[in-house]
Amino acid sequence: MMIKTLPRNRAGRDWVVGDLHGCFEPLRRLMKIIAFDPARDRLFSVGDLVDRGPDSHQVAEWLAQPWFHAVRGNHEQMALDAMRNPLEDSERHLRNGGRWLTELSPAARDACVAAMSQLPLAIEIDAEGGKIGIVHADCPHNDWTTLAARLEADNPSEQDYDTLLWSRERALNQGAGHVAGVDLLLVGHTPQERAVMYDNVMHLDTGAVYGGKLTLFCLDDFVEVSLPASFEALARFQLH
Repeated sequence: MMIKTLPRNRAGRDWVVGDLHGCFEPLRRLMKIIAFDPARDRLFSVGDLVDRGPDSHQVAEWLAQPWFHAVRGNHEQMALDAMRNPLEDSERHLRNGGRWLTELSPAARDACVAAMSQLPLAIEIDAEGGKIGIVHADCPHNDWTTLAARLEADNPSEQDYDTLLWSRERALNQGAGHVAGVDLLLVGHTPQERAVMYDNVMHLDTGAVYGGKLTLFCLDDFVEVSLPASFEALARFQLH
């Protein structure tokens, strides 16, 4: 499954979290702050759940939760590549924070790899405000409809993969044009000082693993909740 499509959540709230990189403890704290209800609410991730942070080994546990939905990031892809082709790809993963995977027991490693291998490249959500898309880095050709069709047909191009997992053009240039076919796109990958909107694309990687903060964004009322890496302060404000 390369794209996951989910219906509207009529029971509770939908939240999206930025790049975690193994920082699951701050996520737990944020979930307590927002009074996350696993029976009603859903939590989405823009990918890069693993590497660099202290709790990457918990990825399989989190992905097993029925209320948690994530797309594949470039770090999940590097981990999978390292396991499938260690002679060519393991060194790159190690250089980018992947040692945790080699230190797991075989059973735990297999569980993490199996969980990451099931991650889609994109998520599409029916929301009250319209169609919501989630990918890790960016949408190829600013065309969600074409991307979704290719993913549904299991036929993305190499360029699609590259843009979805690795592109920084929009983040670095502070915009790259409106993404057609979706009302709001949420991405991560390139750390920002705060959550920021370029075009109709919300960037949620706020550098938690680098000493920045971890950010949650509510799809129901566009409220952002951020917890600094130091946990010394909490910022909550309405985006305009």
